[in-house]
Amino acid sequence: MSQSPILITGGAQRLGRYCAERLIDDGHPVIISYRREREELDALRALGIRTVQADFSSEAGIQAFIAAIRELTPTLRAIVHNAGDWAPDGDGEGQGELFEHLFRVHMQAPYLINLALRDLLEAGVETQADIVHMSDFVVQKGSRKHAAYAASKAGLENLTLSFASMFAPRIQVNTIAPALIMLRPDDDDDYAERARAKSLMQQVPGPGVIWQALRYLLDSPYVTGTTLPVDGGRHLR
Repeated sequence: MSQSPILITGGAQRLGRYCAERLIDDGHPVIISYRREREELDALRALGIRTVQADFSSEAGIQAFIAAIRELTPTLRAIVHNAGDWAPDGDGEGQGELFEHLFRVHMQAPYLINLALRDLLEAGVETQADIVHMSDFVVQKGSRKHAAYAASKAGLENLTLSFASMFAPRIQVNTIAPALIMLRPDDDDDYAERARAKSLMQQVPGPGVIWQALRYLLDSPYVTGTTLPVDGGRHLR
């Protein structure tokens, strides 16, 4: 087991938090980024997870985060790009700003972080190092209400191909592309039923399926440049 930490961006809640907790359970050192201070961070810090505040909405914020990580650790075992913003398209003014924001969070931040921290990944290599991009099922079909979001996630999936080529053979680069995995606290029974009906498996599976996918990619020595769908057969609907 590598003692180089695994970095998870957007690791303070939901899927990122779940994976961070499971990695700690397995004995891996973990660093997460968070956007704003919240009560949940105290529990994560109590587990030994190191936390770094990050603002990926500007290049300056991305570069400040990179500098903070370089000060915190000389090596990394993996980077999991989980930070995201499920922002709907707006009307009229603000559409350009929204697209730029999503581009920075979903594409520019992973792009700059991967390039800047490549040496930390290579320094931490014992058997392998990994980069995992968290994308979305919506890339396959687009979205009438989240076009900018879908486009930025599609760009992230394309970056997987480029970085896999650039960083081989020492660093594997892959994507996980989930459909709906978790409900939110304010989702009602009607929404939950409609959500379950969208996949062939007829369920909202919970974050464990993403942990299983991430664990597979971290453990496999012979997978790079791939997108691993976790959608319950939704692509066949």
